[in-house]
Amino acid sequence: MIRLQNICKRYPESGEILAQIDLQLDDGEMCFLTGPSGSGKSTLLKVIALIEAPTRGKLYFDERNVTGLNKSSISSFRKKMGLVFQDHRLLNDRNVFENVALPLRINGFNPKDIPRRVRAALDKVNLLNKEKSSPISLSGGEQQRVGIARAIVHRPRLLLADEPTGNLDPELSADIMKLFLDFNQIGVTALIASHDVSLITGFNKKILNLDNGRLVN
Repeated sequence: MIRLQNICKRYPESGEILAQIDLQLDDGEMCFLTGPSGSGKSTLLKVIALIEAPTRGKLYFDERNVTGLNKSSISSFRKKMGLVFQDHRLLNDRNVFENVALPLRINGFNPKDIPRRVRAALDKVNLLNKEKSSPISLSGGEQQRVGIARAIVHRPRLLLADEPTGNLDPELSADIMKLFLDFNQIGVTALIASHDVSLITGFNKKILNLDNGRLVN
């Protein structure tokens, strides 16, 4: 599904963040990406999501070179993926239902289908009873689950998560990771960045180690 070929990313102010990254993520696969703070995990996910353009190298999606897409094509490409962030990025002026519905409204889904899709996504993360709540009234774990519901409401093929358990206690972290496993079991391809090695080693999935911008064994 996703293939990176000799991906490098350099910033003028901080130098090379990613160096010669070769990576393949097959359709339906789930992988964890780990490494110390500053190793390039977030940058690598941003390159895959085409939020950041690589300095060198090529990115393929279903064997199509998507490295140099224009803005409209990037928007179409992103409809195939869901993004989960550590800081949730929820809109506090909208309730839970509207936060989850946002990708559907932006992408022009039929308004008649939106309630069904939103409630199905909230049900999957066990928050159906919170649809009218404000995000600021929720716990950190609940806010993260709203973020996950928003990421999967349009049924993406690829799910990218950047330290989704970074601010949660061990029990909540395990619950969040199990949600990703559930989505993977129904065919969603997933790449999850996490510094919590003790947590991710218990899931029997491939672990990619990033150190100083390079993948290491």
